[in-house]
Amino acid sequence: MKLIQLPTQEFEQRLSQEMEENPALESGKENTDDFEENFSNEEFDEGNEHIDAEDINIDEYLSDDDVPNYKLQANNYSADDEEKSMPYASGTSFTEYLQNQLNTVQLDEEESEIAVFLVGSIDESGYIRRPISDILDDLAFTQNIYTTKEKIEKVLDIVQDLDPAGVGARNLQECLLLQLYRKAPTKSVSLAIAILDESFDAFSKKHYDKLLQKYEIDEEELRDTISEIERLNPKPGGSYSGNSRMVENIIPDFAIRIIDGELDLTLNGRNAPELHISREYTNMLKGYKEANEKSRSQKDAVQFIKQKLDAAKWFIDAIKQRQQTLFVTMNAIMQYQKEFFLSGDERKLRPMILKDIADEINMDISTVSRVANSKYVDTPYGIKLIKELFSESMKNDQGEDVSTREIKKILEITLGEEDKRKPLTDDKLARILKEKGYPIARRTVAKYREQLGIPVARMRKEI
Repeated sequence: MKLIQLPTQEFEQRLSQEMEENPALESGKENTDDFEENFSNEEFDEGNEHIDAEDINIDEYLSDDDVPNYKLQANNYSADDEEKSMPYASGTSFTEYLQNQLNTVQLDEEESEIAVFLVGSIDESGYIRRPISDILDDLAFTQNIYTTKEKIEKVLDIVQDLDPAGVGARNLQECLLLQLYRKAPTKSVSLAIAILDESFDAFSKKHYDKLLQKYEIDEEELRDTISEIERLNPKPGGSYSGNSRMVENIIPDFAIRIIDGELDLTLNGRNAPELHISREYTNMLKGYKEANEKSRSQKDAVQFIKQKLDAAKWFIDAIKQRQQTLFVTMNAIMQYQKEFFLSGDERKLRPMILKDIADEINMDISTVSRVANSKYVDTPYGIKLIKELFSESMKNDQGEDVSTREIKKILEITLGEEDKRKPLTDDKLARILKEKGYPIARRTVAKYREQLGIPVARMRKEI
């Protein structure tokens, strides 16, 4: 169950760990095929460390029968699988990038120490989130630097002159203004500075009528000014190309393709390399069996080898079971959502809960949950998180069960087509959905809208 839960990348790490810990497990093709697969553990207790080596039936581990090689290994690669390797990159961190710029600025010793401390306080978005008073105390207690707020603010001005523009700001308003100050003075830039400096609250709440009246401008001038502000970067730290943050690389666990109008499912070939039982270990058992005199150390070695062989076979079997479970579960999901995978239209997603798939494949709900929770599938319409294919159902005006994902998609399309000068309120959206055959309450509309990451009507308003 633990192996099933692991996505491909973590599974590869688990596989590597097992290979390191168990020398009886090897990867690659096995050329010989005289190893007996079906050995029994019934007469042994795996937790018993006092197994008598004389009681171990070596013949259960060795055999001259021709056992097919495929029974001794787990392999999920195909001949045309593409080999992919992840490149590693190293570079200067964002903090180091800023500190390198400080080296070109002429500062005295105290200013230099304060500047380094301020740069170290900048987060990955490029902001200093802490009040000057807190920084003043930290400098005294941790750096033994006793200074004044005025001196810190003076050095902060120097830090805010570093690249990228806007770095070292204490809030969004200051960040945007720092960027505007570096632009060539034009009418739009000057008006943008005035609006952000004097009327930031009205601007952020989109009270455009107040701005038109206060600055005695027309809608065209305000539109140009807003466009100027929208081109600014609210997170200057994120624009640094050398930022050494961990980047999450999604490796799909499954791939679905449409071939001649039918869906074709494949399991990622990286889920398991070829694995087999170590030939060297089996040869050790042969040597023990053929020896006329068996020393105590040889008996201890046989006991150790037996335990490692048991663990290796169990792991290979567990991988096979994992692959089968993953494939069967995803295949059931694919067939259940066949219309969606053929069209890519989220409005064709059927209501589907874990129990629907569990009943389909005669497995426990927890097994389906483990497969769906952290796995991705590569489709012709992009990479999808499998658990997002699941959704609750509700009744439409025809009494039919429809997916909540379908309703959210219709809501998203409706909002995308609205007049941005007069955006739709949640009440109006509820009425529109009702007219389309989806009788849902206003509060439900608000919940779905928030889940889609769409703000309220007032915040969607445009000039």
